[in-house]
Amino acid sequence: MPVINRIAALAPEMKEWRQWLHRHPELEFKLPKTAAYVAERLREIGVDEIHEGIATSGIVALIKGRQDGPVIGLRADMDALPIDEITGVDYASEHAGKMHACGHDGHTAMLLGAAKYLAETRNFAGTVALLFQPAEEDGGGGEVMVKEGVMERFDITEVYGIHNAPNLPFGHFHTTQGALMAAVDTAWVTVTGRGGHGATPHECIDPIPAITAMVGSLQTIVSRNLFAMDELVVSVTQIHVGTANNIIPETGWFCATIRSFTPDVRAMVERRFHEIVEGTAAAFGVNVEIRYDKGYPPTVNDGDKARFAADVAREVSGPEAVKDDAGREMGAEDFSYMLEARPGAYLFLGTGPGAGLHHPAFDFNDEAAPIGASFFARLVERALPAR
Repeated sequence: MPVINRIAALAPEMKEWRQWLHRHPELEFKLPKTAAYVAERLREIGVDEIHEGIATSGIVALIKGRQDGPVIGLRADMDALPIDEITGVDYASEHAGKMHACGHDGHTAMLLGAAKYLAETRNFAGTVALLFQPAEEDGGGGEVMVKEGVMERFDITEVYGIHNAPNLPFGHFHTTQGALMAAVDTAWVTVTGRGGHGATPHECIDPIPAITAMVGSLQTIVSRNLFAMDELVVSVTQIHVGTANNIIPETGWFCATIRSFTPDVRAMVERRFHEIVEGTAAAFGVNVEIRYDKGYPPTVNDGDKARFAADVAREVSGPEAVKDDAGREMGAEDFSYMLEARPGAYLFLGTGPGAGLHHPAFDFNDEAAPIGASFFARLVERALPAR
């Protein structure tokens, strides 16, 4: 079964919706125009209930099937990124420093397309909860929605989401059973010594050798503290120190991103990070302040739900276009909080060649929208078959 014919016919509408959203990007929880636009489309579609203001600007909309039954959650994130767009398209961002560089405009359009089809046909027994989420990129909107009780309030029993994947073959789906994406933690380290003239280092306590020693030593966590068959990334991504060629600075700082999959590895890294940084600080005679922020947990698919979702994807894209053992990656995603709260699955949908995610030239491929919408619709019809 290819793309659903009715959804294929909705392609121009989904394109219009998506490009409007692309023109009007908003960040984090501050999505007043985006949320209002989505709510207006939902009213036009004729869903049964619209609940606004969840997690500040999130929306939950309900569509009831022909008979009673369980509730399935389908999620789309709505927020953009703080990036200056360089695509040059005629629907480019109208707001400097903001753009949809991760395809959340496409995710929202796909879910709206599925919603329109499901509201028209209602060929299922149960209820669909459409979860339009803010602040995936920064702020953990998925966690906030879960903490505000959306799963319990709407009796959601399972939950699904998809993410576009540029440079994955067009129309292909990739997922896996178990952990699909990593947990992410972030560390900021401020090092303070005693500044002075570059000609008199003996009168100073230079933070630069301490910082470089810390950065180098942190790499031994992966090479010497991690079991070789486990997976971990410790990347120092910023170092800021010094202002002039003849001044030894008083302070400097660096930050790192840490990606892992298991609680044991996550705890080990945090412990070793503190031990290495604090021990190096003592050796160099500097003071150190560490801020270690626990971020999104790993995105873990339920095995049965991932197999089921992959079977649905095969209906839409064909058996050769679906890989359900695609392995896992070190990126992170706050859909993880929803999967901690309820069983479900997350999948990647290939959109073909193009600029990568978070690149200023990225643009969602509108031709992929009917595929994603058909996946959502068929998932509901198969999971909640009408009697």
